[in-house]
Order: sequence, then structure tokens, then C-alpha cells
Amino acid sequence: MRQDAKKRIHNRYYKKSTRTAIKQLRSMTDKEEAQGFLAKVISKIDRLAKNGNWHKNKASNLKGKLTRFVNGL
Repeated sequence: MRQDAKKRIHNRYYKKSTRTAIKQLRSMTDKEEAQGFLAKVISKIDRLAKNGNWHKNKASNLKGKLTRFVNGL
């Protein structure tokens, strides 16, 4: 139970920090800055999908939508 509690807090931190990074990316208006930040956000999303915290299809859909957003800037 102690390990589960520790892991839950760990997972919650990474999920929340990734969601915050996604919101920051969506609020950007400069394309160059957004492209640099996109790589970091995709890395965080991939890490969550690899560990099973997010489903791989959710991760793929998010990455596609964020990439389309950055390309449209």
C-alpha cells in the first residue's frame, strides 16, 4: 500500500506537469518558440504512454493535434 501511494503521487505529478505543458504550448503564438517547446511536450507524452499512465492512442492523438497546431501558427 505504501508503494502504491508513492507511485500514485509520482504518476499524478507527471500527468499534471504534462497537462500544464500542453496548455502552455496551446497558448503560444510564436512559431519558432512553439516548435522548440513541442519536442519537450512530445517527450513527456511519450514517457506517460510508455509507462502506461496514458493509453498509446491518446498519446498519439495528442501529439498529432499539437503538431498540427504548431504547424498552423
